[in-house]
Amino acid sequence: MTYCVGLLLDDGLVMASDSRTNAGVDHISSYSKLHLFQPGPDRYFVLLAAGNLATTREVVDRIRRDLDRTTGFDAGGAPAETLATVHYLFEAARYVGRVSREVQLLHGPALREVGAAPEATFILGGRIGHEPPALLLIYPQGNAIAATPETPYLQIGESKFGKSSLDRFARRSLSLEDGARLCLVSLESTARANLTVAPPYEVVLCPKDWMGPSQRLRLDERDPDLVALTESWETGQRRAFESLPAFAWEAPAGGNAAT
Repeated sequence: MTYCVGLLLDDGLVMASDSRTNAGVDHISSYSKLHLFQPGPDRYFVLLAAGNLATTREVVDRIRRDLDRTTGFDAGGAPAETLATVHYLFEAARYVGRVSREVQLLHGPALREVGAAPEATFILGGRIGHEPPALLLIYPQGNAIAATPETPYLQIGESKFGKSSLDRFARRSLSLEDGARLCLVSLESTARANLTVAPPYEVVLCPKDWMGPSQRLRLDERDPDLVALTESWETGQRRAFESLPAFAWEAPAGGNAAT
């Protein structure tokens, strides 16, 4: 399992993922689940992946293969659809969804024979031309939904444990740096509750007027920035808990309980 989260902010995009993958307690390793594509000077894409690792890796490989092909045309003579030729982010999401469906249909029967699921889910963020940045969640069925001003974040994978901090603090007006801190808090909350999520964490910050990331971070569990952030968050939560108001029936300090 994994956990990935993306934020669509007034200042741009923040996207983050963990790197743990597992197939049982004896098969735990790390794979990057954050993939950057910059097929032209007028566009960039960041793809977060969760689900069957073989499916997500082949989807990424096919996307790169399509970009590397030199003909530029499909079998019918029309321009081939790739991340280099689409005109809108929703078209890019539709393309990724189609590739994902093709991979699932190819390997699904064999995987299901041994009790494995072929499904994969993606978050696609990026920008094309003069359009503002956008963020979309691509389902295993190939369809997609977009982040909105009312719900500026999207999650995939083991999402329930990191959702509460996003519900409380995610808003479009956050700076990119605060958005990155919030994503890391959400990742750490998930990792503390679920062993299938763990560092290294990968984070990209993409300003709204840039054609690509301004920062790309990879934080392992000993990284000073991650250690300081985690300790500060836990200290703040502990102080908040200790300052919670007393119940009405509790005696004031130095007094006697009501009888």
